[in-house]
Amino acid sequence: MNLEVVKDYYGKVLKSSKDLKTSACCDGGGVPTHLEALLANVHEEVRAKYYGCGIAIPAALSGCRVLDLGSGSGRDAYLIAQLVGPDGEVVGVDMTEEQLATARSHIEWHTKQFGYERPNVGFLKGYLEKLDDLGLEPASFDVVVSNCVINLCVDKLAVLRGAFDLLKPGGELYFADVYCDRRLSEGIKADPLLYGECLGGALYWNDFIPMAKQAGFLDPRLVTSRPISVENDAMRAKLGQAKFFSATYRLFKLDGLEPACEDYGQAVVYKGSVAAQPDAFALDRHHLIERGKVFPVCGNTWRMLADTRFAAHFDFIGAFGTHYGIFPGCGTSLPFATTSAPVAKSGGGCC
Repeated sequence: MNLEVVKDYYGKVLKSSKDLKTSACCDGGGVPTHLEALLANVHEEVRAKYYGCGIAIPAALSGCRVLDLGSGSGRDAYLIAQLVGPDGEVVGVDMTEEQLATARSHIEWHTKQFGYERPNVGFLKGYLEKLDDLGLEPASFDVVVSNCVINLCVDKLAVLRGAFDLLKPGGELYFADVYCDRRLSEGIKADPLLYGECLGGALYWNDFIPMAKQAGFLDPRLVTSRPISVENDAMRAKLGQAKFFSATYRLFKLDGLEPACEDYGQAVVYKGSVAAQPDAFALDRHHLIERGKVFPVCGNTWRMLADTRFAAHFDFIGAFGTHYGIFPGCGTSLPFATTSAPVAKSGGGCC
């Protein structure tokens, strides 16, 4: 698929989110309660040109440097700008000039709206497959986010590798995107409307997992998912029986992650100190960690908490001195739930 087709669709065909033909490029519901007030601080023109498919905003961002891949009109970037605070920074990257013009035109407006002395957000024009062309310092970002854009990229592996290189050790790629329950035909991939609507470029989920690992993200964690309904009859006829899902993944840049969930007798205790998650911390759809409760974890989960920005929010029990075999309950499960709610466990769990 020619990237010029995508640029034309998002720069000239779509004037607002109301012009979309499916629910693929919309978030499928309202933002979480703790983000509602922040969203109200975002300029109405920016909000009107939002084409995301999930909530690609992780927790614990205060003071972080964040890269937004496919930032579009800037909605998520301006939300995150409020969460990182005046000492943090957000850099948005997009290839569509019309979208960038909207985002850039409201930088000063948002700076005043947030009460900051100087802007903490900026936008660069570039291709996500060529992040190394932007002059960004390698290993300089705490978090990379993306909302329903990687599916539009022809070379998805290049995007993941670029994000990996720009993350600091212990950094995180947190992104929402569209996936399919099967590999799509070349005819579907070549259809401009299907591609522009975030369907033609959707990855088969079982191709995404090895691709993420090839890029260096060794233990992808599914956070939430929801089915996407394609109501347009003409589009549905072209897609046949293919089923689509919006899913949010978190991928950590960590050394030492293992192919399976290995048991070292470890546990964590959540302090309840992450903003908007006072009672329980949701790492992924299998790990809802209640405050104050000893929570057994595998070695990989331990590293995702101990060797990242989340470390200060937990107490840690145990080490890696003794191996007890596979973590209880470890095994393959269905990749996507049928609702947006996480399928979480509160008494210890496995990915």
